Formats: sequence, structure tokens, C-alpha cells
Amino acid sequence: MCPCLLFFVLFIVALCLLISIKILRLTNLDILFRVRDGLRSGKPFITALFRVDTESQRHGGELVAEVLKAHGVRELFTLCGGHISPILVACEQIGIRVLDTRHEATAVFAADAAARLRQDIGVAAVTAGPGITNTVTALKNAQMAESPVLLLGGASPSLLKGRGALQDIDQQTLVRSLCKFSARVTCVRHIVPTIRNAIATAKSGTPGPVFVELPIDVLYPYKSVEREAGLSNAPKKGLVKTLLDAYIRTHIANTFSDAWQPEQSLLPLAVRVPRPTTAQIEQLATLLSTAERPLLLVGSQAMAPPVKAAELAQTIEALGVPAYLGGMARGLLGAHSAIQMRQERKTALREADLVILAGAVCDFRLSYGRVLSPKCKVVTINRNREQMLKNHGVFWHSAMAIQADVGSTLVQLHQRMASDSSAAAVDHHQHWDAWLNALRSRERDTDTRNGAKATERTADGRLNPLRLLRMLNEVLPDNTILVADGGDFVGTAAYTVQPRGPLQWLDPGAFGTLGCGAGFALGAKAVHPDCPVLILYGDGACGFSLMDIDSFVRHRLPVVALIGNDACWAQIARDQVPWFNSAVGCELSHANYDEVGTALGANGIRLEEPIDDAELRDRLRQALAQCQGRRRRNSAVAEEKDNAGGNNGTTDDNGGQSTVINALIGRTNFREGSISV
Repeated sequence: MCPCLLFFVLFIVALCLLISIKILRLTNLDILFRVRDGLRSGKPFITALFRVDTESQRHGGELVAEVLKAHGVRELFTLCGGHISPILVACEQIGIRVLDTRHEATAVFAADAAARLRQDIGVAAVTAGPGITNTVTALKNAQMAESPVLLLGGASPSLLKGRGALQDIDQQTLVRSLCKFSARVTCVRHIVPTIRNAIATAKSGTPGPVFVELPIDVLYPYKSVEREAGLSNAPKKGLVKTLLDAYIRTHIANTFSDAWQPEQSLLPLAVRVPRPTTAQIEQLATLLSTAERPLLLVGSQAMAPPVKAAELAQTIEALGVPAYLGGMARGLLGAHSAIQMRQERKTALREADLVILAGAVCDFRLSYGRVLSPKCKVVTINRNREQMLKNHGVFWHSAMAIQADVGSTLVQLHQRMASDSSAAAVDHHQHWDAWLNALRSRERDTDTRNGAKATERTADGRLNPLRLLRMLNEVLPDNTILVADGGDFVGTAAYTVQPRGPLQWLDPGAFGTLGCGAGFALGAKAVHPDCPVLILYGDGACGFSLMDIDSFVRHRLPVVALIGNDACWAQIARDQVPWFNSAVGCELSHANYDEVGTALGANGIRLEEPIDDAELRDRLRQALAQCQGRRRRNSAVAEEKDNAGGNNGTTDDNGGQSTVINALIGRTNFREGSISV
């Protein structure tokens, strides 16, 4: 070998050694001891230096499962892929239920629902490339709904990044604008701290989705990675092959260095929750005590922990301020609260002299703040400063803005108000009674008018959707969880179907996306298997996720899907037809969705005129009763194991069957004037 070439080789070896020392933060003695131990054990120099257990059958998926388990995760929603197989297998083995869906978006929507209902992190895992791109809509929805969702994504091997590997794309750039936190794990030893940090970030401040990318080489066992890299102990011919072999071995050794550190903590990190100051509570109490016509608008963010839903409901009832509930806050005060209003919100806002936006946002849902009277004092409470002051100074002005947790602020406000037993406080409560009575009177009048519309015959003679939904509301069990996925039909249901308790209404939120129905229902039924879960589907919206009826059947998680079938994208057609005299793109067909349900293993029901009220109630009641039972197993293959006598997983079999109700409804003018843009 010529001197120049020898010098070059020695230089490369020295450089690799220096890099190794920097990566591993080794001292001279560490190097000597590791090399000595490696030589004694017969291990290659590199694996000894990096302290790699080359014989271990453990894999990174086990660490993922262990850290999820330590954070209280009970379900993992997924659509399988080779990149993430170790995660799925390890989660099942450790007792985390793996629920696979027919679309990656459904998996993320399910994790979103689980996060909302558990008031904790929800987790989904999908494969690389198209698996990630299929989640974009659901991730954006979680971001705008402020749901703490952890998405675990597979990725191509680190050494093949950018070299044309299967499904290799720049996933970090794709999700960065959708997530509070995104990271790529490059070493097995980094799996646990990265996921711990991601979960804490998702739950801190304004909750939101986070993404952790896990390449194949950090998830599979060492021997598998070594084999796929084409390494062998045979002598290498030529300098280039020798150096390339050394580089690959060094890379893999670093990937698995100290992979199974026993001292790594799996426990959750502290979550940061912003709190109001004492001065802010005092100022808010003063504004409320001097108001004569106060209103409380409660939005989804109020349901975020640490305040539990039951405590928040008690607090709002005790405050006695007339309240409108929106988003996830629907149902917070039950179905019969004396202070909850549902109708004529716009009129009430124009008459109020104090409006407290408790997690409610001045976006399109409040006409960007234009519905607020300029004479009214507005207090806005929100963890997110941008949302708290959206359109502030343009269409509305605040008397006070509190960037803090909504639930904690209301609890402290009540404590401060309860400590004031003065005659002035009692006098103002009497003023509120008069205001409340006026709101109730107006609400009764609106309910009466809507009741009359429910008896009207539709132009085409099909079922009146108001009548159908009012009958549904009459037979709805008190523990039903309602999932809203649609436009016109769901908009009608929002006025007529009342959730009976906290965390019993799931809708997409501000993003207004369609396609969340099956995912939300799967997450809800997984969290609350003993509760009836009802999807309110528009016939347009059901096309996005109806195939996941198969998932409910396979996982023995029965739900009811009620499809309002008017053969139209009605919310769009309502404006498009009169404005442009064309229904192009808006017309659907009265498809046999009930037969789709039957083909997928569910019960199919067709509702159409003529049908009297008694029969309509009975058929709805029977469908809801069927989905209250459940058959639960730890995995989709448990039944085969039962038949073979080898299943050790839990099994309870209380019956239960999913039902698809195809309700052929007519078109009404009930929602004329509602927005679709």
C-alpha cells in the first residue's frame, strides 16, 4: 500500500474514532475498557466501542409500547404497515388495545376522540409516505380543535433517506405546520425521551397534535437491521468496500448504542397549564357583579383538563349566568339545566351588557365578533392568545382578556363570587333572574315554531328531518355519545338533538371537515364500550368513512350510524341553486346505504314514509338498544385463538350489533340563511 493511501486510511479511522468519542461522550479510559471487553467477548471493535448488544431480540417497538403504557395509553389506533409492525405487536403484547381502521385519517380521528373523552393523550400510528399524507386532514382538524394527539409515523431506514427507498418522503416538512412538535428519532436510546417530550408538549399550554417519526432501523431488532444492511463478516475486497462497510457498521452501532438503558424514566413529564392571576379574577368578579344582562359562551377549550367536566358543570350552574354551550361543551349542563339556552343566541348577544367568551372564539361561528354589541363589555378567556384576540379591534373590543385555562378561571371566579354575600350581590342575581326569564320565554317560542315545522310535509313527501330528529331525541338513552359528521342534516340535529351530559357530543370543530364520523365513533366506543354511540351522518359525509363499519364489526364495538339521505349536498345546494340557477356537483342519489351496512356485517334499516311516530320511535329505540351491548377481545385474531383453545386474552360477550339506518329524508327550509363558506 502506498504511503499516501495508508495515511488516508489512518486519517479516516482516526476521524471515525473522534466522531464516535463525540457521539458517545467517552473518556480515554472508557474507550480502553470497551475495546478490552469487546476483544474478550469476540465482538467486532465497533460494536464493542458503542456497547451494542448484538444478540438481543429486543426492538424499538417495545420501548414505544412501554412509554405509552406508562402514560396511561389504553388504545392505539392504526392502519398497519411494515414500517410500524414492531409498535403494533409490542402494544398488543403489553396490553394496549390495537384498533385498526380502513383509512389512516380514521385512525387519527379516533385518537382525537379518545383524547377529548379521556381528557388525555390520544395515539395513532401509521406507516410511512402515503400513510402520513393520508392523515393530513385529521391532523389539521386536531390542531384547530386543540386536541392532544400523538401521531407515530414510520419511515424508511436512516441510511436510505433520500436514496429512493419505498415510501420515502420529507415527512417532517409535511407535518411541521400541523403540529406543535415534530421530531425524527435516529437512535433507539432516544425513543423514550422523544415520546415523553412529545406527549408533554401536546398537553401543555394550548393542546394540539404532535408527530414522532420512527425509521425502520430504530424499531426492528439489531440482527434484522444488520441483515437488511447487507453486512457480513466476510473479508471485503478493496478499500472503498472496506470503508463503506465500516461506515455502515458504525452507523448501525450508534443506532443501537446503549439501546436498553434501565435507568431511563418512562414516567410523564410535567404539563404546563396557564392560570389566571388574582388581580384578573378580582376584575372579572367586579364586571360580573355589576352586570344586569350577562351571558356566558362556553367553547370546546373549557373541557380541557385539569378541571373535570363535572366540577366545571357545577361551577357554571352555581354562577347562575345564562349560558350557551358550543362544540365539545355541548351537554355540559345536561338536558334540563335552568340556565342553559339553545335558541336565539344572536339576539341574546345583541341585548347582553356583559359577554364572557369562555373558550369561545370570534371566528365565523360568531360572525367574527360582529354579533357582539358595541355597548357590551366583552371578557375573553383562552389559553391561546391568537384565538383569544381573533378579529379584536376590527369587529369587536374586549374589556378584559385573560390568557389562562378556561375551567380554572371559572372555578376561581365562582369561589370569589361565592365569598361575596353582600346585598348588592343578591340584588344583581335578582336582575339576572329577570334576564333569564326573558331568554327562556324567547326560547320557548322558537321551540314551538320548530315543533310546528316538524309536522310539515316535505315537498317530495319524504321524511321530515326535523320530525325524525325530534323522535330520536325523545328515545335517546341518557348515556348516548353523539358524533356529528355532516352539513345540513347535522346542522338541523344541533338544534333538536340534545346530548344528556358532559363529553357526549363530538363534532369536528372550527375546521368543519367531513369524514370524522367513523373515527370519532371508534374512539368514543373504545373509551366508553358500555355507552351507545350514535353517528349523525349526512349522506355526503358518510361517503368518507362508511367503509369503517367493517372496523366496528371486526372489533366488536357496535355503533349506530343514522344517515340523513336527501340525495344532495344540501348545505351547498341551498345557496348555489338560487345564486347560479344550477345544482351541478350537488346532486347525489338515494343510495341503499342500509345494504352497504348489511354487506359489512351490520344490521341495515331503511326508514321512509309512510311511517307513524310510534313505529319511528320503536325502530330508533331498538337500534340504540342493540349497540349498547359489546363483544370485546384483545385482538382481531382472538376468535381464531378461542377456536384453537389458545386465547389468554379477555373476552366478554354481551351481544351488540352495529346498525346502519338509511333515513330517506326530504328537503326543508329550516336552515335557510346558514353559511357554507
